[in-house]
Amino acid sequence: MAKAPAATVTAGDREVRVSSPDRVVYEATDRTPAVTKLEVCEYFATVGDAMMRAVGDRPTAMERWPDGWREGMRLATGPQDREGDGFYQKRLPRGAPDYVETVRIRFPSGREADELCPTETASLVWAAQMGALTLHPWPVRRPDVDHPDELRIDLDPQPGTGFADAQRVAAVLRELLEEHGLRGYPKTSGNRGVHVYVRIEPRWDFDDVRHAAIGLGRELERRDDGVTTAWWKEERGTRLFLDYNQNLRDRTIAGAWSLRARPCAPVSTPLTWEGLAEVRDPAELNLVTVPERLADGDPWADIDEQAHSIEPLLALWEDLPGGELNWPPDYPKQPGEPPRVQPSKKVAEHWDADGNRVQE
Repeated sequence: MAKAPAATVTAGDREVRVSSPDRVVYEATDRTPAVTKLEVCEYFATVGDAMMRAVGDRPTAMERWPDGWREGMRLATGPQDREGDGFYQKRLPRGAPDYVETVRIRFPSGREADELCPTETASLVWAAQMGALTLHPWPVRRPDVDHPDELRIDLDPQPGTGFADAQRVAAVLRELLEEHGLRGYPKTSGNRGVHVYVRIEPRWDFDDVRHAAIGLGRELERRDDGVTTAWWKEERGTRLFLDYNQNLRDRTIAGAWSLRARPCAPVSTPLTWEGLAEVRDPAELNLVTVPERLADGDPWADIDEQAHSIEPLLALWEDLPGGELNWPPDYPKQPGEPPRVQPSKKVAEHWDADGNRVQE
């Protein structure tokens, strides 16, 4: 069969070239038809204005699936993993059009890179042309990439829990935020979880915002026994994990309006709180249905009008018991951090009071 000629997608004032437009990116399901690469690019153009509110001027990693996504495909675990079907692109690849801009960011290792920084819808469509399904924006904007302007709350269902549990806990979270003078903006994760964003004043560093998330999580644990901030999976049980470490440098979650590499081409969909409570199956929010919903209005249209202080949450961090929690393993060991060893494997006499391994 002859290869289909390249197509173009209009994005603002630009025409973005799309190669292999008939490539199937998502196979058909009993709910959705097959989705081609051209349709993915057209989707990004359609939601572009709303997506720019979420990712515009932010360092953004691309989750790329160059050959499309199929059941059983795997996302690479890191740069050395050559067997993955999809991968994260943190450095802008060579050959990008001139209108695709970048911003210099620094990783926890101290290394730096020039990462995609969307400034117009055409850059989003170009990312889709490059096989990106999910965009992962940092919670910062240029020119100040060291001070987050978003607190991100990731309610992650654990085995034995699901989306309905995340909806219930999100309602409790909403009350907690409002009690502390904060307005949250919820969205589906595109899978079973719920994300809630709070726009904040960009005057705290990543560690401060992480501590605010821990304080918030501990108060949420006090109010709902279906929530945990336990870092180790063996300690979480059948509870939702509030992943406080998503607020660290170079830690990102699926951006608003992004597609996810799952059946039915689901979308990480911004909603009102009332709209979130009405969702029965997050897979119903997908590439086919979301543009029509967005045509009725963006639930996050006024998100840029908010800029809250996190002082109330830092007070929770200071006042509630529990102390420091673990960082991810690719971060340097931090002062006061608990031992980086699975609790069931910890032998008390091998560790000192500061959580350092005793040399034998």
